[in-house]
Amino acid sequence: MASVSIRTVKKNFGEVPILHGVDIEIKDGSFTVLVGPSGCGKSTLLRMIAGLEEISGGEIHIGNRQVNDLPPKERDIAMVFQNYALYPHMTVGENMAFSLTLAKRPQEEIDKKVARAADILALGSLLERYPRQLSGGQRQRVAMGRAIVRDPQVFLFDEPLSNLDAKLRVAMRSEIKELHQRLQTTSIYVTHDQIEAMTMGDQIVVMRDGRIEQTGSPLELYDFPSNQFVAGFIGSPAMNFLPGKLLVNAGQCQVELNDGLRLDLPNPVKGQNGQPVVFGTRPEHLTLVNGGGISAHVAVMEPTGMDTFVACRHEGVEFSAVFRERHEFNLGSTIHLQPDMARSHVFDAGTGMRLVA
Repeated sequence: MASVSIRTVKKNFGEVPILHGVDIEIKDGSFTVLVGPSGCGKSTLLRMIAGLEEISGGEIHIGNRQVNDLPPKERDIAMVFQNYALYPHMTVGENMAFSLTLAKRPQEEIDKKVARAADILALGSLLERYPRQLSGGQRQRVAMGRAIVRDPQVFLFDEPLSNLDAKLRVAMRSEIKELHQRLQTTSIYVTHDQIEAMTMGDQIVVMRDGRIEQTGSPLELYDFPSNQFVAGFIGSPAMNFLPGKLLVNAGQCQVELNDGLRLDLPNPVKGQNGQPVVFGTRPEHLTLVNGGGISAHVAVMEPTGMDTFVACRHEGVEFSAVFRERHEFNLGSTIHLQPDMARSHVFDAGTGMRLVA
């Protein structure tokens, strides 16, 4: 096992900059998730750690070694790809053993390591099958088994669940997390799915346009987003954003929405009186009230059994609420919602940064 240090790493494709000086510290034995929208540079960064892409600037260290110029085979990493990358003419056992066979390891060692990985991943009964005879989830487990037998310092996962159906993705998330807890090998996982990031990682790195927006634990990013982008990206359904202005009077702060509603902030924030802001509140932090609060016109209702999702509009802005109770609302009707102000946020309308005391 080893820590991974990414220091001011840059990547250009020709004259086009893709990564703009990325800094990440990944602790030995941790599970770090790189998350962000498509095109943000997360897969490119993973491939640079693996040695599959050249580095335009900066340094990457695995353990105590700088690996910028090392070929992939000398970096002591193992990568699990989105498309499994299994050899169709080889059995499961042969696929898992391939890297060790290529390295001319003793057959006794190969058999021992393959058997151990097969036991961990419940593949013992499938070792004589071919990839075409397996389900998507089984193929992904074989790909993980092939990585395990190498006993690497670092596991790299490049959106490994994106080809699976929704139910299987949930099951495989648990399997990968359990695997990490069992092996305690440093893992770096790339996904665009923030639910995967929240449920699997102990450190999340949110990326956008080749830059890091915020790094922290899942709950740190959920409770204390540094800016409006992170607040809107982390959490499902996404956070609601309503335009308004900040009112400051004798140390007391309020947000006045465009319809004139004033919301008292429990703690003062740094800002100027009349400053344009964006008020953020999560759908699950709204309470249905008989009057007052934020008025919203019901557009769509989605009862799921466990809770009720309601899509609304407030002053022309999309707005949503989630209730654990079951409700029936007429489409087009007006409901009143009171936000939990202790868990709401205020962002500068210009920069998008969260305003704090």
